[in-house]
Amino acid sequence: MFLKPIYLHCTLLLCGVTLLSACDRNATEQGDALVIEGKTMGTFYRVSLAGVDKSREAALREQIEAQLKEDDHQLSTYKDESVLSHFNQYQGNAPQPISAGMADAIVTSMRIGMLTGGAMDITVGPLVNLWGFGPDKQPVKTPTPDQITAARKLTGLQHLKVVQQSDGQYLQKDLPGMYVDLSTVGEGYATDHLARLVEGNGISNYLVSVGGAVVSRGHNTKGNPWQVAIQKPTDKETAVQAIVDLQGMGISTSGSYRNYYELDGKRLSHIIDPATGSPITHKLVSATVIAPTALEADGWDTGLMVLGTHKALALAEKEHLAVYLITKEGNSFKTYMSPQFKAYLKDPE
Repeated sequence: MFLKPIYLHCTLLLCGVTLLSACDRNATEQGDALVIEGKTMGTFYRVSLAGVDKSREAALREQIEAQLKEDDHQLSTYKDESVLSHFNQYQGNAPQPISAGMADAIVTSMRIGMLTGGAMDITVGPLVNLWGFGPDKQPVKTPTPDQITAARKLTGLQHLKVVQQSDGQYLQKDLPGMYVDLSTVGEGYATDHLARLVEGNGISNYLVSVGGAVVSRGHNTKGNPWQVAIQKPTDKETAVQAIVDLQGMGISTSGSYRNYYELDGKRLSHIIDPATGSPITHKLVSATVIAPTALEADGWDTGLMVLGTHKALALAEKEHLAVYLITKEGNSFKTYMSPQFKAYLKDPE
């Protein structure tokens, strides 16, 4: 579940990330920049292009929406006919064919999963569904310990394998009831694809986003680097916490403050800890990661959110990650960042 973007003083709020691009929302009308945007994957996409004539809009929009439709067909757990849904419905253990892009997303997710000690786990689908954050409806009662235990028995990265064969890539599971959920990397996956599509059209100055994942290259219409702002982690205002210059990298933010619901008097986050089988309860409310690709950033931010502040910072130091964390301390927020992230800050703290 994602919230609709909110326009405010030439910014675009996207699930924890605000795009600052020289008021490019109105630039199309001025002939300065071309902005193509719409809905996809239960969220919103936005493509801002500098130095591109408006006459190219229709052709580019058609390509963009075709790419997003294909990505959704690969990864969706909400559509029964998607490639991933077919895999989840399959109750055998024979390798099932998948695309090269989907194989890359899974391999990247599994690598990050291992480096986070299992905190980032794309097999956590049974638990996501049990708590009502997948295609299934929200439960009317808190899941019982027995239900959580049963769902956890269907998870585990060790039960999933990508198989490379001469005729392509395949995905294999040794638990018939395993349910893979790639929603944690879907936005980054699609964002990287849009960036490649734009570059394939000879465009070198752009900023693209799907949900909270962003990639930029080159400069905006004023010749300045594209800037991305991290939103203050609250659903009650649209204040900016920090501004970064991506320098050609990808960025993604994961937060526990927007996708949640109340059950039995408790506020439940959509971020599930595979180790407990329940939503996270610690004080870390937002994790932002800058990485070479949006896919990697999208995978890391979820894992760090599960780990919590201190473990996330320790892992960031070990893996040399550019990480920005925000915790809720009473009625205020406290920020932490790795040295690598500070290099991207427009106005270092």
